[in-house]
Amino acid sequence: MNQFKLSALALGVAMGLPLPSFAQTAPTDNPLRKELLDLQARMAELEKRLQSAESNKGMTPEQQQDFNRIAVKAEALEDSRDFMGMKNLKISGYFDLAYVYNQAQDRAGFQFINPVQSGGYGYDNSYFGMAMLDFLKETDSGTRWHLTLAPNRGAGAIIDGSSIVHEASVSVPLTDLQTRLIAGQIPDWSGYEFVPAPQTKLVSHNLLFDFTLPVSYTGIGVDIVRGKWETKALLANMNASLRTPHQKAPVLAYRVDYSKGEFDGFGFAGVHGNVANYADGGGSQLPDSRLDTFEFDAYFIRGDLTLQGQMSIGRQKNAAITLDPVTGEHRDAQWWGASTLMAYKFQPTLEGIVRLDYLNNEKNGGGLLGYASSDGRNGIGPGWSYDSAASAWTQTNPERGANRTALTVGANFNFNANTTFKLEYRSDFASEAVFFDARSNGYRKTNHLLGGAMVVSF
Repeated sequence: MNQFKLSALALGVAMGLPLPSFAQTAPTDNPLRKELLDLQARMAELEKRLQSAESNKGMTPEQQQDFNRIAVKAEALEDSRDFMGMKNLKISGYFDLAYVYNQAQDRAGFQFINPVQSGGYGYDNSYFGMAMLDFLKETDSGTRWHLTLAPNRGAGAIIDGSSIVHEASVSVPLTDLQTRLIAGQIPDWSGYEFVPAPQTKLVSHNLLFDFTLPVSYTGIGVDIVRGKWETKALLANMNASLRTPHQKAPVLAYRVDYSKGEFDGFGFAGVHGNVANYADGGGSQLPDSRLDTFEFDAYFIRGDLTLQGQMSIGRQKNAAITLDPVTGEHRDAQWWGASTLMAYKFQPTLEGIVRLDYLNNEKNGGGLLGYASSDGRNGIGPGWSYDSAASAWTQTNPERGANRTALTVGANFNFNANTTFKLEYRSDFASEAVFFDARSNGYRKTNHLLGGAMVVSF
C-alpha cells in the first residue's frame, strides 16, 4: 500500500509539473525550462524503478531523499517563473526582408524597416519590409495584455511618423471570458488580408487594403463571442492617438465574424463618424467630415485550396479631389471595389497564388480614404494628356478620376517551419493615364511591379 501511494505521488508530480510558456522557443534555449525538463526526466526514471521493485519493498532512503529534493526544486522553479511574470507569456515575432522593382518609378532595391513617411504609404511601400516583435500576456483572471512593436513600419509609424507601437491593447473579461472590454490602440480589422507577413500569401496587398481601409483605432469597446459569432465594436479616434482642437466626436468601428464550419466563414466591418479631411483647403486644414465605409469578406480553405474575397464601399463628405466646376465647392469622395484571391498548394511546401482587384474611383475626380489629391505614384485622380502646343501635361478631364485594376500572380515556398520565400509579379492598370513615369516625366495607364520577400518567424 505504501509502495502504491509513493508511486502515485511520484507520477503525479512528474507528469503534472507545468512548464513556463516561452512561445515557440526550443527547450534548450531557456535554462529554466531545460532544468524543469531534466527534473521531469529524473522523476520519470525514479517512478520506473519503483514500479519494477518487488511489491514488499518501498523506497530506499536514498530514493526518498532524491525524490524530496526534486519536488522542492521543481516547486521553487515554478515560484521563480511566476514571480518573474513568465507564466502565460507568449513572445513571437518575424523578420520580413523585401525586394521591389517598380517600373514607372524606375526604382529597384531592398526594403527593410524603411520609414513610411519619407516616401508616403503606397502599394509599393506597404506593410512589408518589417521587423515585428509581439508580446501577449494572459493573467489568471483572464485579462489579456497585447503589445506589438514594429519600428518605422507599423500602424503607429503611419499615423505619426515616429511611434514604434503597432498595437497596445488590453482585453478584460466582464461577465465571462466570452464577453470582454477591449481598449487601447488596435489595428484595423477589415478585409481578408492581414498586416503580418507570415499571415499573408503575397508580398504586396490588394487595392482595397491599401486605399480604402483605416490604419488603426484608439479607443474603448467590447468583444463578444456567442457560439460561431464574434462581434467587436469600438468608440475611437480613427488614425489618431490624440485629437486636435475642434475635433470632438469619435467614430463607431465594428467587425462581425461568423465561422460557418471548419473550412469556411464570412465577416463584415464598417466605420461611421467624422474623420480628418485631406482635401485641398487652400492652404488650411479642412474641418473633419463624415465618413461611412462598409466591407464584406469571406473565405473557403480546405486541403490545398484557398479562396478569399472582399467587397467594399465608402464615402467621405467634402473629400473629393476636384471642386465643383460651377460653385467651386468641395464635393464628396465615393468609391467601391472588389478583390478576390485563389491559392493552391502544388506541393506541401510550394503554393501558387492569383489575386485580382478592382477599384472604382471616378466620381468627382476621385478621392479615397486618406487620398484627396492626385497621386501619380499610386495612380489616383484625374488622367493626364500631353499638350504638344503647350509642351506640357494637362489633366484630360478633371471631373473623372481613374478606375484601377491590379492582377498579381505569385508563389511562396516554405523552406522550413519558420522560413518562407515569396515571389510575385503585379500589373496595375488604370482607365486614365495616372501613373507618373520617372524616366520620361510623363504619365501612363499601366505600371508593373516585381516583388520578393524572405519571411522568418518564431
